[in-house]
Amino acid sequence: MTRTRRRRARLGTPALEILDRITGDDPALREAIRRQEGHIVVGQEIYAARVAAGLSQTQLARLVKTTQSVISRLEDADYEKHSLSMLQRIADALECRLDVRLVPLRSRKRRTAVTHSSS
Repeated sequence: MTRTRRRRARLGTPALEILDRITGDDPALREAIRRQEGHIVVGQEIYAARVAAGLSQTQLARLVKTTQSVISRLEDADYEKHSLSMLQRIADALECRLDVRLVPLRSRKRRTAVTHSSS
């Protein structure tokens, strides 16, 4: 029986780095992960800001007037229902500025609006 050794991620390794190592060159898997990347990043950002502030999930929850389980869920990479209002409450509690951006996936020609005139 052959045993394969899995390379263990070090504590604190960013989730996207771990996923990149796991997916290798599989284009379908990479595309699925790309679609989830926003959720992963949001969870990481909340976690990193909370830890940088020296707060536990329970302490942040009290500041935001929610529960520890909600903070845990928001930090989870699988969670897909982040709301801007909750993210703003967290940002305010952590004395951070919430920054939301729309970034093109690839360069494209500028689209022009087509106007129709009636006769």
